Amino acid sequence: MKLYSYVVARDFGFAPNPFYRFCTLGTCKPIIRRCAKVGDWIVGTGSKTRGCERHLVFVMRVTEVMSFNHYWSDPRFKQKKPNLRGSKKQAFGDNIYYQDPATCEWCQLDSHHTHPDGTPNIKNINKDTKTDRVLISDDYIYWGGEGPEIPETYLNFCGFDLRKVRMGHKSNFPDNMVNEFVDWIRSLGNQGYCGTPLDWSKSP
Repeated sequence: MKLYSYVVARDFGFAPNPFYRFCTLGTCKPIIRRCAKVGDWIVGTGSKTRGCERHLVFVMRVTEVMSFNHYWSDPRFKQKKPNLRGSKKQAFGDNIYYQDPATCEWCQLDSHHTHPDGTPNIKNINKDTKTDRVLISDDYIYWGGEGPEIPETYLNFCGFDLRKVRMGHKSNFPDNMVNEFVDWIRSLGNQGYCGTPLDWSKSP
């Protein structure tokens, strides 16, 4: 069991997407999506610019991994295909990629990762599809902007800080730290979607 930690710099409920009974990481963080395995934990902490660097945004235990095409075609995740004319929960769907059967080129749905006029954003396509894997969890907690403060224990656990303060991620945590952190998470008694994305207050 490995733990990957990173800063959720923009918390719109898109990456990760915590809606419709599953937390999914299908865009951004290509290195984590490439490396994480079933049973590993992904932890997102708040950003310093929002004054939330000591708080959790979400935690998820990876319970499935699949390709973009499988994610696109799986009926369980149909509701995660974005509808920009719907609610915010619908608008920030992350099920946005599939390959054209004829050309095998990546297609990108009008979404949070396209240009404002709905045309494909090649930069985002290249970054997101660099790793053809979607991380899925039905064992997660998403607090958004209402996450708990991280106990001091995990900010200096024998010299290890749970948080990744800058870009990228960290995963070099000792096993006993990971186990104790997971035990603490379990002790909170939370499950699933528990709070609103912090940046929804800034979105249309």
